[in-house]
Amino acid sequence: MPLEPVNYIMIALGVLVIALSYWGMYLERAVNGVFALFVSPVTLIGSYLWIVFAVLYRPKREKQEPG
Repeated sequence: MPLEPVNYIMIALGVLVIALSYWGMYLERAVNGVFALFVSPVTLIGSYLWIVFAVLYRPKREKQEPG
């Protein structure tokens, strides 16, 4: 399997934050509002970067000793 369960959890978290950011802009209904101009762009960029990190992340494997 190319991705581990932790990767899918991280991706889901990023998608959830993206959905909440767009939902917050929808609720504010103001083009020049604080959320639409300052909060949402930061959370959206951070979430998209988080998803890229989640896809590329590989958890460390414990070394198994022979024997």
